[in-house]
Amino acid sequence: MRLFIAIELPVDIKRELGRLWTDSCGARRVPAEQIHLTLAFLGEVDEAALERLTGELARIRVPEFRLGFSVTGCFPDRRRPRVLWVGLVPHPRLMQLAAGVRQAVLACGIPQEERPFSPHITLARLKQAPSRECDAFLGRNPGQDLPPFPVRGFTLFQSRLTPQGALHLPVRNFPLPAADAIGEG
Repeated sequence: MRLFIAIELPVDIKRELGRLWTDSCGARRVPAEQIHLTLAFLGEVDEAALERLTGELARIRVPEFRLGFSVTGCFPDRRRPRVLWVGLVPHPRLMQLAAGVRQAVLACGIPQEERPFSPHITLARLKQAPSRECDAFLGRNPGQDLPPFPVRGFTLFQSRLTPQGALHLPVRNFPLPAADAIGEG
């Protein structure tokens, strides 16, 4: 199975993220129902590794938290943007969760990228040179417009590639404990 681990966003936040820019930018928009915050992309994983992985992920004990938005950006850079994204404030618990996920994945022998975790949500991919609309998008600060949202868990997803695009199917949800349940406030 082709897998990734992500934080699912509330439906109303996904809708608002879809309104941040227009299709005239020449970009292929990520469908609203597929917008998520990737914690780790795993690629192809066999059944034996999957069973061990779910056990490792279930041991992560980061308390719930609220996550806020920051600025917009692109990869690899503004001169040659290929991916448009909105950033997230690197909350300490988010960074702790990402580190715990990475450690769990590596413990299962699944290779990971070397670059550090960069909290962002991909909104679109560009196939052609950027337009003025892209510059306008990149000048936005959604942190001023979008409210923080609660993070109460994370999900292991299967990504099935189809002629119509990727389908993201939840394999297992991993709830985070309430802060007061583990002695934090």
